[in-house]
Amino acid sequence: MRTVYVVAHPEAAHHLENVVGGWHDSPLTPAGRRAATAIAGALREVVPAGSRAALFSSDLRRARETAAEAGRVLGAAPAFDRRLREKSYGVAEGRPQAWLDARFVPPPAVGDRMNHHEGVDGAETKAAFAERVYAAMDDILRQPGEHVVVVTHGFALTFVVAAWIKMPVESLGYVNLRAPSGSITTLREDDYFHNRQVVALGDTRHLTP
Repeated sequence: MRTVYVVAHPEAAHHLENVVGGWHDSPLTPAGRRAATAIAGALREVVPAGSRAALFSSDLRRARETAAEAGRVLGAAPAFDRRLREKSYGVAEGRPQAWLDARFVPPPAVGDRMNHHEGVDGAETKAAFAERVYAAMDDILRQPGEHVVVVTHGFALTFVVAAWIKMPVESLGYVNLRAPSGSITTLREDDYFHNRQVVALGDTRHLTP
């Protein structure tokens, strides 16, 4: 049995500042750091005593800080991978959200949604974003281990889960899985049929005071 725990990093400074995240390297807020502690505790409860999880994380600061706390509790050194980053919004990153909203070109209701250009210089297409996350997950899942933790971002989580269930990239044009900041998504593969399940999507019970 293999279980993958996908963590969407908790509250970061750009959430409060109302600026575009993407690759903007914002840190966790004090509330985000408290949530990271709760996330680490929840992971310790589900990873059996004596077991160590393999830990992978986006290299952006808010994910690194989340992974560092999980690694401290689980006794695992995080492996940082830039392919697990959030979508790049190019020149919009770090700017006010209103700046992006005024320039953003939404994807068409029908047609080529994966290669759609959103009107912002340097922004990734959905196809490029998905392909790099898929490549990261291919490498992660080639490695042995019963317990795997992946720390990533809210939008990137869609492609982590889609890669897990082997959804073809060309089928992702309309897919958007919603998982709150600080949530844990649980994925599991059985040893007999090798079916891959989405056991829980965006669980936040560990964040309840």
